[in-house]
Amino acid sequence: MNIDLNSDIGESFGAYTIGADEKLMPFITSANLACGFHGGDPDVMQRTVQLCRAHGVSVGAHPGYQDLAGFGRRVVSMSAAQVENMLLYQLGALAAFTRAYDVPLRHVKPHGALYNHAARDMPTARAIAQAVARFDSNLILVGLANSALIDAARAVGIPFAREGFIDRAYQDDGTLVARAQTGAVDSSPERAIEVALRFVRAGAVRAITGKEIALQVDTLCIHGDTPGAATLAQAVHHALRAQGVALKPMGA
Repeated sequence: MNIDLNSDIGESFGAYTIGADEKLMPFITSANLACGFHGGDPDVMQRTVQLCRAHGVSVGAHPGYQDLAGFGRRVVSMSAAQVENMLLYQLGALAAFTRAYDVPLRHVKPHGALYNHAARDMPTARAIAQAVARFDSNLILVGLANSALIDAARAVGIPFAREGFIDRAYQDDGTLVARAQTGAVDSSPERAIEVALRFVRAGAVRAITGKEIALQVDTLCIHGDTPGAATLAQAVHHALRAQGVALKPMGA
């Protein structure tokens, strides 16, 4: 049995430092790099690509709405064509750095509000999937398990990875609890281990109400800006390996 452990990183920009990317590196197998719209900038993108290369971590793009002030966690009203063009723009930006430093670009995971909106809005999901297919049909599209984004990837014939979150709470319908709600984010290593093992062993997660939801996943996420993210990643990494679970990048 194997699983991918990913994290959203490279989200610092200018004078602002977000997350502890270097501390996460030894414990993850895939990284989702911000592409300059919700976080990241050219210097950060360059450093983060090199950091992933040094640690053998698989690189993916993490495009979001153009919303630095809101960290990409606010929905921006856009047409499907605008969403597609926004994705292509950001993928091209990161791909310039992966090409320059001879690092393969392996996957695409939308960020924040774009990710959550695409989980339930099929026009947005289709626009994202179409952008990925047009850019490189070999890229893996990462989306919330059982969501419209996964359906859209299937429809256009590109590979996909179903994602589960071990630092976030779930609603009964399998969507994530809004960050503004109490208990939406949990930085407890004990809970993170419990959630990760439940995903791997049972293909399920327990909702905030206590209901168990069936969710088959291919990759597990720890947000890079979650308090103590590196500690969570280390704990989950060691717990999974202790249970005989191999940690491998998605698609490997």
